[in-house]
Amino acid sequence: MTPDLDSPTSPLRISGAALRRGGRELWADLDLVVHPGEFIAVLGPSGSGKTTLLRTILGLERLSAGSIEALGQPVRAAGNRRIGYIPQQRPLPRDTSLRARDLVGLGVDGHRFGFPFPRRGDRARIDRLLEAVGATDFADRPVGLLSGGEQQRLRTGQALADDPRLLLCDEPLTSLDLANQQAVVGLIDRHRRETGAGVLLVTHDINPVLDKVDRILYLAGGRFTLGTPEEVLDSTVLSDLYGAPVFVLRAGDRLVVVGAPDAEASHHHHHDEEHPA
Repeated sequence: MTPDLDSPTSPLRISGAALRRGGRELWADLDLVVHPGEFIAVLGPSGSGKTTLLRTILGLERLSAGSIEALGQPVRAAGNRRIGYIPQQRPLPRDTSLRARDLVGLGVDGHRFGFPFPRRGDRARIDRLLEAVGATDFADRPVGLLSGGEQQRLRTGQALADDPRLLLCDEPLTSLDLANQQAVVGLIDRHRRETGAGVLLVTHDINPVLDKVDRILYLAGGRFTLGTPEEVLDSTVLSDLYGAPVFVLRAGDRLVVVGAPDAEASHHHHHDEEHPA
């Protein structure tokens, strides 16, 4: 991809951003432009501010300095329906009364909480989304009885319901098996390629998305580095970022990052786990 760096339609622009919590600076002087159709992975150890970054873009946290524009407008707490959000995978209670199609319907009618109010054409649209995320077979089952992977497919459908031009994903693959990881990554990748949406995906494991991402934003110790996977996943770059020896090991088609202080997990890549259907 060769994005236009000066494109006025960039889904996301972050300028001189800083965020402090409890006297500790999570990150500062962050400049980031997400270009149309660009897929950026956000990596870093626990507590580095990855999820908090998404919350600032959603207008749920205030920056200590700098500014954020999403879809050409300053972020606001009221949100923007053209920003899709896939949360971390957390199982819904088994007694949740909503059916699978009702959960997707919350995205279609714009109500993220409460029961949706159907409008003409909504059912057909929900059916199309259910088919897109591979959920047709369990569309009428109670969501509490579905597996974690099935629930996450539904959350993905909900996030895509308003055809978002910016998609924020907060560790959407955690606790999913390989097949469901591939399915969710495939949905995200297809959406951004077909619509030109920008994607910011927080993950602790680069393996499932490495062959999809255009750039990586790596947060650690109040600092960050930004570049292509080849530029960022480098022993010298990560050692400088952490201020401690970090090694990127390459063996054939496999890549492993080891030695990162407080890292959530090593970042692995195997070519036999790519190209989801």
